[in-house]
Amino acid sequence: MWKVGMAAGEGLGSALRTVKERVQQAAARRPQAFVFVERMVEDGRGSLACFSYLEMYCHLMQPRLVAVSKTKPAEMVIEAYKHGQRSFGENYVQELLEKASDSKILSSCPEIKWHFIGHLQKNNVNKLIAVPNLFMLETVDSVKLADRLNSSWQKKGSLERLKIMVQVNTSGEDSKHGLPPGETAVTVAHIMQKCPSLEFVGLMTIGSFGHDISQGPNPDFQLLISLRQEVCEKLHIPIEKVELSMGMSTDFQHAIEVGSTNVRIGSTIFGERDYSNKPSGDKALGEIKGKLENLTVQEH
Repeated sequence: MWKVGMAAGEGLGSALRTVKERVQQAAARRPQAFVFVERMVEDGRGSLACFSYLEMYCHLMQPRLVAVSKTKPAEMVIEAYKHGQRSFGENYVQELLEKASDSKILSSCPEIKWHFIGHLQKNNVNKLIAVPNLFMLETVDSVKLADRLNSSWQKKGSLERLKIMVQVNTSGEDSKHGLPPGETAVTVAHIMQKCPSLEFVGLMTIGSFGHDISQGPNPDFQLLISLRQEVCEKLHIPIEKVELSMGMSTDFQHAIEVGSTNVRIGSTIFGERDYSNKPSGDKALGEIKGKLENLTVQEH
């Protein structure tokens, strides 16, 4: 990890390259996974024939790296963008709105894709919807929140649906947000059937910290994988259409090895966070959040 005080460009670029290499290496270690696929193929006589066959998809789907720029200045986002990073994540709505609206980022990062990965309260939905280049919301954790998002996105009049993931509390810890696992399929069904302005793309979890992988795969990750299987079977969704967002700075390689398609990594790329740089209105809250993160180790 690069240290605070090191030249920002050199340190960040090196750290980002290292993380990307580790992501690729972990993806290469994944077991092959196959799905049945039907294709219409010309049979040589001018007619189309339907063929079913097994297609490998796990290795073909490179995990998405979301660089979590929480508390970091616009200049560091721009620097990471210059090194090829396109997907960025934020935990606080106000910070995301201010950062995504920054004139320097808007002019220097035309292809940036913002992910919101923090807990979203319903009274902040309209503020989130106003974020420029918002690509995905990873933390839908209730039917009521989904309904509010659907209504607000409809009013925005966007031609594209808002991509969302459903967050599941797989560890059962009170310190983590997310649906109880048993409510996952019902919630996804509601989104798909009652929220036409939302596009369900996957499941997200944080999971408990400190799992010893020598004892086997993280059970929280395994639970999310089984929930995806359940959702796909009940709602007749191709399994390759449902992403898994799991894995952060401390466990992203293991998460990828067991099937994660989206990892959220912050301090390993950007360095340790400085909550004193947060907007004044959020400063006290940020300091509290920082202390809680140290206690619960919920670190992206």
